[in-house]
Amino acid sequence: MIDGKSSHVRWFLVLWLFILSAVAYLDRVNISIAGISIAAAYHLTNPQLGRVFSAFLAGYALFQTPGGWLADRLGPRRVLAAGVVWWGIFTALIAIVPSGMGAPLFFFIAARFLLGVGEAVIYPASNQFVSRWIPMQERGIANGLIFAGVGAGAGLSPPLITYIMVHYGWRSSFWVCAIIGFAVGAGWFFAARDTPTEHPRVSATELEIIQSGLTIQTGSAAKKQLVPWATVLKSREVWAVTFSYFCYGYVAWIFFSWFYIYLAQVRGLNLKASAFYAMLPFLAMAACSPLGGIINDRLTRSRGPRAGRCILAAFAIITAGMFLAFGSQVESARLASIVLAGGAGALYLSQSSFWSVTADIAGGSSGSVSGFMNTGNQIGGFTTSLLTPIIAERFGWTASFLVAAGLCMLGAAAWLLVDPRRILTATSNSFQHGAAVTALPAETEY
Repeated sequence: MIDGKSSHVRWFLVLWLFILSAVAYLDRVNISIAGISIAAAYHLTNPQLGRVFSAFLAGYALFQTPGGWLADRLGPRRVLAAGVVWWGIFTALIAIVPSGMGAPLFFFIAARFLLGVGEAVIYPASNQFVSRWIPMQERGIANGLIFAGVGAGAGLSPPLITYIMVHYGWRSSFWVCAIIGFAVGAGWFFAARDTPTEHPRVSATELEIIQSGLTIQTGSAAKKQLVPWATVLKSREVWAVTFSYFCYGYVAWIFFSWFYIYLAQVRGLNLKASAFYAMLPFLAMAACSPLGGIINDRLTRSRGPRAGRCILAAFAIITAGMFLAFGSQVESARLASIVLAGGAGALYLSQSSFWSVTADIAGGSSGSVSGFMNTGNQIGGFTTSLLTPIIAERFGWTASFLVAAGLCMLGAAAWLLVDPRRILTATSNSFQHGAAVTALPAETEY
């Protein structure tokens, strides 16, 4: 620890998590950009390509809770670093599938499933970092910045992958993504520590700011604060945010899996135009995620956590559904792209609420609880990866977007059941209303 001027190490590490988040989405979205080339090279149909997309989500969903469990016990530093190495390896493996391979579909499915297993740790471990490093009054913007990496990574993927594909072939794009991942993972391992007390660059002033708004202890007593699963599974809040995140994931993964292909095959845009307009939803995500975090924190301080976390999320998700319903019926391809991008941005105004609430109510078990919640998100993504092309083939692409808009309404309604002041405690079958907020300074008291 250093004395003197206040440091800002927590924000430097949040920035690094933003970069890790961007790389994670670069690694997972790259295949949707290269999907047309891969399908042509290996004679895959869109439903078969959907199986490849959904294989990632199957591995990602199944290992969300185990990934959070590891982060709760081993700390976010090592778990995230190991995860980045893992997903770099399985990103690179996609590039080595020979064109004449006998069963390429099986190999692609297996590689993407295992990539999902490795990437499953990133957001539960990040949320464990938030619960240890970020005071409650700053969690909205911290989570907003971390998840802005989703939009940045996914938004950079179309032009970057398209450029590499055009000049060097689709295989090279996966090698580049893997190398970027290895470099960023190494940087995180050397820069981060599991708790602020362990970091040599954290000043006494910054440590006091952090500890004034934490809901958990970060020393040797932290393990005693792990919440029993019996308590977690009885929580109305946990089930409500998990269901809402299922709906959220269904909508978000239409953009991650199918939007580029939709613009190219359905709206008739050429390769370069598709790459440009496919960026728009992700740029909107990158802008609206931190904006939602700022609004989240300000409303929480002025109106209380239900307004800041819950009402904001419900409003944002309803708005996203309205954009989707309207945008899917617009005749102009370019105008439709812009309107649908507005839906993606509105959706991401709610992103920080999901993760802030789980950090607020779960404390030392925030990795496990947020991993459980994120399983719902990935099941939603898995469902849309498989179901969207089937609905589109039978009823048209407008129907696919209208189904997503309907799920937005249900996901928004679930937030009305959430009270972020109901803290899960380490004592089985118990909750504590309004706990952990009285330690905040008077001007930010909830």
